[in-house]
Amino acid sequence: MGSFRVNLKKIIDDSYDIEIGYELFDKLIEDLQNGLVGDIRKFAVITDDTVKDLYAQKLNSLLQDNGYAANIISFPAGEKSKTRATKEYVEDTMLELGYRRDCCIIAVGGGVVTDLAGFVAGTFGRGVPFINYVTTLLAAADASVGGKTAVDTPLATNLIGIFNQPEKVYLDIATWKTLPKAQISSGLAETIKHACIADREFFHYISDNMDAILAVDETVCEHIAEMNCKIKCEVVMQDERESGMREILNLGHTVGRAIETVSGYRLLHGQALAIGLMAEVKMAKKLGYCSDEDVALMQNILSRAKLPTAIPDYIDRETLVKKLYTDKKAKNGNLRFVFQEGIGKIKVFDNEQYAQVIPESLAREIIRAM
Repeated sequence: MGSFRVNLKKIIDDSYDIEIGYELFDKLIEDLQNGLVGDIRKFAVITDDTVKDLYAQKLNSLLQDNGYAANIISFPAGEKSKTRATKEYVEDTMLELGYRRDCCIIAVGGGVVTDLAGFVAGTFGRGVPFINYVTTLLAAADASVGGKTAVDTPLATNLIGIFNQPEKVYLDIATWKTLPKAQISSGLAETIKHACIADREFFHYISDNMDAILAVDETVCEHIAEMNCKIKCEVVMQDERESGMREILNLGHTVGRAIETVSGYRLLHGQALAIGLMAEVKMAKKLGYCSDEDVALMQNILSRAKLPTAIPDYIDRETLVKKLYTDKKAKNGNLRFVFQEGIGKIKVFDNEQYAQVIPESLAREIIRAM
């Protein structure tokens, strides 16, 4: 019997630029003309039904006016669309429209759109390039940067997916002006999380400028967009595949994602995350990593951002505790949590570990008290 070794060592440069500005469609077209995705001439513009009329239709027309083939593929807005069924619908529609490997996907929208479109791009034709054109504060802070793509299932969120980096990300702050107030607040939860793990001064900047952020003041919003990218990029560049340090970006998500799922997505991601941040800072206080002042600061900033800090009555606490085990940080049947150490610093454990095993009893105690 013979045997063979297949040598496939690779050096891959997945670096990309993030463009922050206002009304960036013309810049995107210019970048395409300058070879952003090589000689590709066919684009699938993936979006949701809300963003389709607000922005995607305009981009689709601009692409066509500049000699590119382009079609819009849209689906209902909201987290409930981030499913395998929607992914299948997008893929089948692309096939029916004649798309093959010589195409590029442009995601126009928030985190659901960028997550789903990036996942499609990674599997369609075994991989085609994609671009993120981001229209929400939440996606600007989180989903559009870092290469995580996924769909949800009835059992868990974001456990079915791949790492897939875009060719470029455009953060159009002008689009935030059309967001409902609840969506601005939702995006602020991820922004506050970034401040909690990396920058106490930024935490106080958010608090001091809360009214301006909620009013979508251009100068203030540009600063928070830049800070979000700076903090997240510094983490991702050190740990792209979440083998260690990138776990810190999950602060608040162990409880937050579980709440989001158990609520049946009645809560926006940022609303669920806010409750998760509150739960985990209270747990951190129990463990000696945070003070009463830290808990009060978290309560204050989340409340001023018009975010919830208590678990809704309609969520069964015991069901929520069990749902914690679907978190991707769980290992060997143990719950693992990321904790902040005060405001602006993450707790690092022995052997450069960024998450700590926590007994179910402690998680239950905190959850029942909320």
